[in-house]
Formats: sequence, C-alpha cells, structure tokens
Amino acid sequence: MTEWWRGGVIYQVYPRSFQDSNGDGIGDLAGIIDRLDHIASLGVDCIWLSPITKSPMADMGYDVSDYMQVDPLFGSLRDFDVLIDRAHALGIKVIMDQVVSHTSDQHPWFAESCFSRTNSKADWYVWADANPDGTPPTNWLSVFGGSAWEWHTSRKQYYLHNFLTSQPDLNFHNPKVQEAVLEIMRFWLDRGVDGFRLDTVNYYFHDAELRSNPPLVALNGQPAINPYDMQSHKYSKSQPENLDWLRRVRALLNEYPGTTTVGEVGDDERGVELMRQYTSGTDLLHMCYSFDFLGPKFTAAHFRGKVSTFFAEDSDGWPCWSFSNHDVVRHMTRWAPHSVSPRDLSRQAVTLITTLKGSVGLYQGEELGLPEADILYEELTDPRGKRFWPEDKGRDGCRTPMPWEHHMNHAGFTTGTPWLPVKHAAAALCVETQNADSTSTLNFYRQILAWRKSHPALVTGDIAFFDTDEPVLAYRRTAGNKDLICVFNLSAEERTVALNDIELALEPVSHNATLDRSSLILGPNAAAILPAPAGEGRVAYTA
Repeated sequence: MTEWWRGGVIYQVYPRSFQDSNGDGIGDLAGIIDRLDHIASLGVDCIWLSPITKSPMADMGYDVSDYMQVDPLFGSLRDFDVLIDRAHALGIKVIMDQVVSHTSDQHPWFAESCFSRTNSKADWYVWADANPDGTPPTNWLSVFGGSAWEWHTSRKQYYLHNFLTSQPDLNFHNPKVQEAVLEIMRFWLDRGVDGFRLDTVNYYFHDAELRSNPPLVALNGQPAINPYDMQSHKYSKSQPENLDWLRRVRALLNEYPGTTTVGEVGDDERGVELMRQYTSGTDLLHMCYSFDFLGPKFTAAHFRGKVSTFFAEDSDGWPCWSFSNHDVVRHMTRWAPHSVSPRDLSRQAVTLITTLKGSVGLYQGEELGLPEADILYEELTDPRGKRFWPEDKGRDGCRTPMPWEHHMNHAGFTTGTPWLPVKHAAAALCVETQNADSTSTLNFYRQILAWRKSHPALVTGDIAFFDTDEPVLAYRRTAGNKDLICVFNLSAEERTVALNDIELALEPVSHNATLDRSSLILGPNAAAILPAPAGEGRVAYTA
C-alpha cells in the first residue's frame, strides 16, 4: 500500500532517551532494536527517528557534521540497517529526521565556505556584508536568542543562523546545495528508509534581497520572553521559492514507491496555511505538521478552527496532527489546568487525536501519560533553557528517558548515569507497571489504536463539525455508510449534550460518558464516540 501514511500513526522515538544498551547513559540504536516489540504492541504504522547522524551535539543532533554517518553515540550504519530490517519484519515503517536547513559549523562544507569568498563552496551558506556601521545586514533574530547573524573574522562577513551560532544556514538559492541535499536523501532511501521528517521545512529559503522583518503587530507592543516572538518573520523564512524545492524532494521520493515526507512547519502566524500549501496536489510534501496543537490552547474553538481552516475550500492536502514532541512541554502538563484526573485527560487526548481527520503523531512516553519532568537548572542540557531560564525552562523536561522497569535503577533505561534524570513521577508510570494493569493508559492506547483501524471513517474519512458551545467539541467522521459522531467535554466539569437522529450507543473506547435516552452526559474530560447512520444528524449543546 503506497499511501500507508494517509491516516497512519507515526510514533516518534527520541533515540537519546529511549533505551541505552551499553551503559553510557545515552540511548542508542541497539536499545531501540531491543524495545521494538513495545512499539509494535502499540499498533502504530511507523517510527520517526529523531537525528542519529554524526554531530557535535550542540543542539542534540540537530547540528549535523556528517549526513552519511551514524554518530558513534548511537551506533553504526550496520546498527541502522538492522533496525530497518527488524522494524520492517514487524510491519513497522521507519522515517528519519533530515536536518538540512542548516548544518553544524563543524561540517566540512562550512569549513571550506568560511575559508574565503572565492572557493567552490563560498556561497553554500548565507553570507552578507555588514552595514556601514558594522551592524548585521538585517534585523532577523535567532530562535535561540540574539541576532540571526554572526560575524566571521576570516571572511569579514556575517553568516545567517536561525538557531545557534554553531548552526549556519545553508543557501538553498544555490542549485548545488539542493543537489547535495538530494544526494543525502537518496543515500538513506537506498538503505531502505521509508521517508523523512523534514526539520524546519519552511526555513530553507530566506529573502534574497535581505529585507528586514516588520514587528509582530499582534503583540501590541508587549515584550516577549524571547525577542524572536516580537517579529513577523516575513522575510527570514517561509519564502515562495520553497515550493519549487519541495517539488524536487517529492520527485525524488516518487522514485521510491511507498516512501513519505512529513514537514515541520515552524510559523506561528501561518502554520496551518503553510501546511495546506506545502501538501496540496500530488507534487509537494505528503504531510505537514505545525505547532498549532503543541501549545497551551485547549478549547473547542481552537481545535475546530485549525482543522476547518486546513480542510477549507476542499483542500486536498494532508495534515499530521500531534499534541507532544521533543520541542514542547508535554500535553499532560500543558493541559492539566483543564482536568482533575491525569487518567481522564490522557484518554481524552488520544481519543481526540485519533479521531481528527489526518495522520497521527505520537511522542514516546505519551502512551504512558508522562507529564513534563521538573528539571533543575544544574541538570539542564538544552541551550534554549540555559538562555531563557527560568521563564522558559527549555526542552529537557519532555526529553527525559523512557521509564521501563519500576524495580530497576533509572527505571531500566540505563545501567549507567542517564544524560537526563529519570524523575519519580515518570518511573511510577513505567511500562512494566502499566503492562500489568488492564485499565492503564498504555493499554488504552493499544485498545484505541486497534479499534481505529477497524473504522475507515477515522483513517481517511471526511470531517464535519457541529455547532457547539464551549467547552464541547463535536464532529462527524464519514466514510461510506458508516459514520461516527465524536463528542468531547474539554473541561473538568460535567456537561450534557442533547442528541437527535443518532443511534443511542457508545463505542467501547468512550470514557466518562453515559447515555440517558436522548441526552449524553459528559463527565470531566469525557470522550464519547457514537455510531450513526449516514446523514446530517444533530448535536445540541445544553448547559
């Protein structure tokens, strides 16, 4: 099936934190191989591997120094081949991160580029002269704080870095850079990888005229924790030239039937719109995700608005929704103010994400209901956290190791000292304990993913939202003659919904919901799934 990705479930593995096999405190490919049975037991379709290529690890692998070698921390190319073979034998696809908007400053390309202005790679990165007063050429800012331009004494020019100063941006206006990146992708496709998660997919191109960004009017003059959030990034990213480049990527993937792409769109102003644009038709990306559901907003209007916007005007693009990943506070902590029970919140969240129209992105540990770990300043490794502490504690809290066995040191993650600590709250939710509990969050994830596969309406069917008031979210999923009505109470207080022209039955994955004739009583963080005959149907909200 070449379109397995459409409506598929993708499980993100953060290799540093999944399983350590050699006692050095850092997870590795051999550890992932040892734990593949756990991933397979979930019923997911695909694994997304966060970066495993060679890197000085200034940004935990998102600063690549050699795209065609596995970093020794994680193992070898041979280990990668074994992982691919074992995963495929279990019926699981594997996609890998491709971090190609920038490299490490230790990449040989950069070493050559910064040597002079006339060598063969002189314009492989984004270089610009200083203004007459010595200041950077534009006002562009780095995601990690400060100017996005760094002075280089050898070239006597500034180079662009959207992230760390040690992550110089490649110049995609140069066709030779594009060719080199395509060859990198071909190398991994030839090794059997099933596609790529494209890091910062809207950052590839910058404005060739180097025009400065305007202020973000929506802030109304209020300062942000990170000055980056005070600009509208009109010229530093999300440029129209990106579309032709993405067509080249898709053309390459088309040479390998059954492979896929999922692009990370980092643009708070235009996230869903860019997702639609980048996945429209059949010659761009297969899927995209944005940060729209990775923040604190937890309202019916927010979920309904973003999904409706994506599929407006009969859009033929395809989203991959996710609630957590390695860059954001885990949703169990972000959305805790809207719940009185972690168990109820975890079940509601997975029921919601698996019934929305689109593919599903799950982050390791999500199936355990892991909360954000409380990381002390002295435990920090994340450069963002070190820069903006304590208002922004960085990303380490969502990257702590997977807890496996309750009775083992560091919850079975390593026999050594883990690179980040395993906190007690995580250890108490370990896989071993939840495997033995039929009512656990882990076993509910297995139940609902298996149940979802039996309902085509949830995999590729259409979606239509009902007009409900907060905090109730309701929609119909449609495919052929079998419709499903999905109703959620996004609050910690009971709500009642009136049902009309709908079969009065609840699917087994419903929770905290009961039927009383034509009334649906929704407890805190309830999720109710009801089969319904094809047709309009009605859901009426009552307080």
